[in-house]
Amino acid sequence: MIFTPKALGSSNLSAEELKEDKKNLIKYGSCGLGKKAIYLNSFYLDRVYYADMANVSRVYKRVAMSKGGFTGKGLFGSIPYLVVEFKDGTKKVCNFKYEEHVDLMLDAISEAYPKMPTHSVEAEKRLRKAEEKERARFVKNLSKEAIQTIDILDKAKLELEKDRELSTRLAYDAKQKRTLDSINPTYRILAVAVFLAAAVCAAFGIHLVMTSGIKTGGVYVLLGFAFIFFVISSHVLPTGTNNKRYGDNCYRNTLSEMESKLEKISNFPLPAIYAHPIVCERMIRVIREGRTTTIDGAMELVKKDLKALNPSVTVTQKEYDEVVVVKPLFTVADYA
Repeated sequence: MIFTPKALGSSNLSAEELKEDKKNLIKYGSCGLGKKAIYLNSFYLDRVYYADMANVSRVYKRVAMSKGGFTGKGLFGSIPYLVVEFKDGTKKVCNFKYEEHVDLMLDAISEAYPKMPTHSVEAEKRLRKAEEKERARFVKNLSKEAIQTIDILDKAKLELEKDRELSTRLAYDAKQKRTLDSINPTYRILAVAVFLAAAVCAAFGIHLVMTSGIKTGGVYVLLGFAFIFFVISSHVLPTGTNNKRYGDNCYRNTLSEMESKLEKISNFPLPAIYAHPIVCERMIRVIREGRTTTIDGAMELVKKDLKALNPSVTVTQKEYDEVVVVKPLFTVADYA
């Protein structure tokens, strides 16, 4: 941050406190989190505001869809926002490019400030209702085998939560790999061609402006830069971090790190490709519902449930939050 961020609400850290806090800043997309303050974006600029966490009453994710807000549908067509509510009744809404950055930031806030609410009031009500319906589906008298399996999965979940960042990174890299793999090479070639043509158009326009004036060359300059920005914003143009090889390397490195971690844990019940606390939780859920009593059976049912989900399926907010995180782990491995 070149400029000093502007305080929001009644935040008033001293210049020295703010300078020290910025040294500990961890960036999440266009926002960030320090030890004392949360740093927020404007529509165009990153981390231009800050708020003392002592003055924050609630932080949560808002997902805008085709009908606005959470609708229960459209798993793959969301626009993420971070909403920060202050104790004085005001709030700040920040747009994000990637939903994973919002989730990572909320995880960090939950870890650093365990008492901080990370759902909206309406979402908390929906979650309570969903939990009540979920508990109603649970079998009251589970078999001994089912109870033992749940105990194993609970312990596995606790192990993964000790290094939640690694599981989160694995899910993020899986989604990134899936996205990059799905881009048609023809589109990339077309994007490069359009970009080069736009660059030539802009350069020709600049030449005309210098030789013949703004009226003659201005249109070419505007048209060239318009197409340049259009191609860049499409995220199809290949770059150092936007290509298939980069996605493969990130995923393989993180998966290798997870495999090394799990090798040190005796008889870990999940393969490294699916090692995430949410996967454990979903496996425990299908056992509590009486659908199976074994680890293998629970994993197969989790795969079946995830396969059945698509953008037209209605889900609860809890289900949505889980699926957008862990489904890429399964799709990138082709549900192996």
